[in-house]
Amino acid sequence: MKAYWVANYTEIKDDERLKKYAVKAKEAVEKYSGKIIARSANNVTLEGREMVRVALAEFPDIETAKNCYNSEEYVEARKHLENNATREHIIFEGM
Repeated sequence: MKAYWVANYTEIKDDERLKKYAVKAKEAVEKYSGKIIARSANNVTLEGREMVRVALAEFPDIETAKNCYNSEEYVEARKHLENNATREHIIFEGM
């Protein structure tokens, strides 16, 4: 069953560092047979906390998604988020 990453950002301090993260993250996602479905700062919060950016990626299955998240490549990408972005990041199975 396919799996998805959802990253909801509540704060981004430096857009240039976020762009560097995005390049590296995309490389990691693609290496693990995933694809970025959508990412945008243009979103509407209907309930809950206001999000400044949302990203969605799709993977073949949940194990592959977890392996990507814990991979050396993605750990390196996440360094661009340290002291730069606050987010919630979840993986879930879907149709």
